[in-house]
Amino acid sequence: MTSAVLTTTPSRYHGVSMALHWVLALALVLMFGVGLYMADLPFSPLRLKLYNWHKWAGVVILALSLARLTWRLTHRPPALPRRIEAAMPAWQVRAYHATHGLLYALFFLVPLIGWAYSSAAGFSIVLFGVLPLPDFVAPDKALAALIKPWHEWSAFALAALVALHVAAALKHHWVDRDGLLQRMLPGLR
Repeated sequence: MTSAVLTTTPSRYHGVSMALHWVLALALVLMFGVGLYMADLPFSPLRLKLYNWHKWAGVVILALSLARLTWRLTHRPPALPRRIEAAMPAWQVRAYHATHGLLYALFFLVPLIGWAYSSAAGFSIVLFGVLPLPDFVAPDKALAALIKPWHEWSAFALAALVALHVAAALKHHWVDRDGLLQRMLPGLR
């Protein structure tokens, strides 16, 4: 009976899950780096271009996050292997699940808060310079001043969780050598 369970229970993520994971990971790292860089630029055409790019990328990340969540809800991911879960202290298992949940929440919150900030600041998002998107709120400089730190804090929280996620994956790969990372690496069998 055990061999039947092992052959019917996927141990690796589906290729679509892997693709969405790695595309979103790359997008988030690039987005955070550009966000840090552009925030300190003086007012210039480059700064305006980067801010527009940042907003477009935020909308794309939001769409990718929606696609990823939809895929996850309709395609159950492989369970954490029992041998790995058994080797982990209970707090690590809880942290594993909590980190994934918080990552998903922040995938949506960071761009939505940014969109609200942009709307309140009076700068509509025109996706790729051709598709105007609706504003979340009416222009209101006081509201924009309240929302701006939320976008920054949530972006830093997302970056911290991504760093924690990467550190945990590398710990499993190099220290524990338990094969957990291979479940999300494309091209491996």
